[in-house]
Amino acid sequence: MTLKATLENDMREALRAKDEMRKNTLRLALSSIRLVEIDKTSPLDEAGVMAVLQKEIKSRHELIADAEKANRPDLIEAAQKEIAILADYLPEALSEEELETIARQVIADTGATSPAQLGQVMKILMPQLKGRATGDQASQAVRKLLQG
Repeated sequence: MTLKATLENDMREALRAKDEMRKNTLRLALSSIRLVEIDKTSPLDEAGVMAVLQKEIKSRHELIADAEKANRPDLIEAAQKEIAILADYLPEALSEEELETIARQVIADTGATSPAQLGQVMKILMPQLKGRATGDQASQAVRKLLQG
């Protein structure tokens, strides 16, 4: 079963169970996926669906930061619950050490020696991460290794 089909199935289950938080969170994620599919005029593959879910999680992290500034604990709690729901559908995130190990291997394979070659490394690294780390995390790890 594809990730998108799993999301749709789980949304139906949440609807039957009257789990409003899960239902609304999954409905928003599925609508974001459909919007991207409409823009691309083709269905998303698993990596594309994972990317949309990561983007949704990132937007909720930004919401938490804004809610902290506005002193809104209710919004913070809701966003954290939504993040937990969405994170269940993504593969387990890599630790910093695991990410650094993979980045070192790719840097060695490409022969990169300076931060100017960041693009070459990222082009090979990102498909290997398969949704287990964000582009920002990967970029920071590669920069750190190339500068140090």
